[in-house]
Amino acid sequence: MWVPSDKGAMSVENSSIEVLASPRFDGGFGPVVTRVAEPVPLPAGVFGCPPPRPPRSAPSSPPSVAVPGVIGSSETLRVAIDRAIKIAPHRTGVLVTGESGTGKELIARLLHDRGPWPEGPFVAVNCSTLSRELAESELFGHERGSFTGAANRRSGWFEEASGGTLVLDEIGELPIDLQPKLLRVLETGRLRRVGGRGETPVSVRVVALTLRDLWHESRLGRFRQDLYHRLSGCSIALPPLRARVDDIPLLAEYFLAEAATELGVNRRFAGSALARLSAHSWPGNVRELRNVVHSAARLCGEVIEGEDLGIEVGWSRPVVLGAAEPVGGESFSHTAQPTGQLRSQAPGTPPPGPPESTAGGGGGSAITGDFLYLRGRSFEEMQKEIFLWALRENGGSRRRAARALGISRSTFCDRVKRLGLAPLIG
Repeated sequence: MWVPSDKGAMSVENSSIEVLASPRFDGGFGPVVTRVAEPVPLPAGVFGCPPPRPPRSAPSSPPSVAVPGVIGSSETLRVAIDRAIKIAPHRTGVLVTGESGTGKELIARLLHDRGPWPEGPFVAVNCSTLSRELAESELFGHERGSFTGAANRRSGWFEEASGGTLVLDEIGELPIDLQPKLLRVLETGRLRRVGGRGETPVSVRVVALTLRDLWHESRLGRFRQDLYHRLSGCSIALPPLRARVDDIPLLAEYFLAEAATELGVNRRFAGSALARLSAHSWPGNVRELRNVVHSAARLCGEVIEGEDLGIEVGWSRPVVLGAAEPVGGESFSHTAQPTGQLRSQAPGTPPPGPPESTAGGGGGSAITGDFLYLRGRSFEEMQKEIFLWALRENGGSRRRAARALGISRSTFCDRVKRLGLAPLIG
């Protein structure tokens, strides 16, 4: 196994999994598993590794996604990686979609490393952390005296990333009044600093990341359609972990070896633990799986049983709350999905796409990452949860909540009364 260190990668083969070096781990994927091999004994304590444990049976078919930083062999993952590799050499911007914890920034790093400017800067900016007042200055820079406190001229993130890659994480959170300016920079390759008169050319590849369905957001007026079409021309949808069930044991074994090496202990999974890990739906995806495995490695003995993991199998199929295109009709119907996804569907609208496309951000209509778990709940309780969720997501506005659920305001208010929610929401 190759493990990173402060002085570079070192070769360690004390596990049944051989791993290639990863430049870093960002909570998405981990290093790529290239083959499964019999353990090679190594003296205890070398490179901080624990004593070797007895050999364990290898998976029947090794993974074949040959990209550093990626573990897995599922078809959905392979399609996403193959697309990223094909897109990487071109200078075009890319939109990477997927749920939280699926490894979007890792794909951005892949696009940079295999892109036209691999030696250039790699700058990542989280749009949700930009204040509305200073967002334009942060992205495009400002001239001296352009606003109170602008004592000096300052370059923005676009200029800092010139000759390399600029990653705009959570692009769906960018203030809508700033989106036309971003669109102009993407189309012209020139920007104007705040308070500036002239334009400055920039050569930068923009990789936008989002867990939102930007098509749906644009239909609701929360994201500009012209910017969406500019970004979505070249997109990559990452699958959620629940669509890569066969990869879960590989990921879990790698994370367990990682944790055991850090702790200097021996750890292994019992069959019940691997079964429970594979049965869970992982709403937090690979990041959540890593945290669960690391926690179990710290708190459990040498053999980790299913009950040691702290996850409920009965809660392993969440319902993703989503919204259809706003309509004025009175109907409110639910279409059952194979993965248990629930979303409102207006009359005449096409049925929702497959779960993989929804979770990956490519064609679904999920609004947030909230989940409604069905175990032990009656139909009336589920309705209450959905209506309260819609109100919470829309700031208490009944009109917007009704629109999000695809029903009229009068129907929404009537059902609120019948469900006994009126005293709770005022």
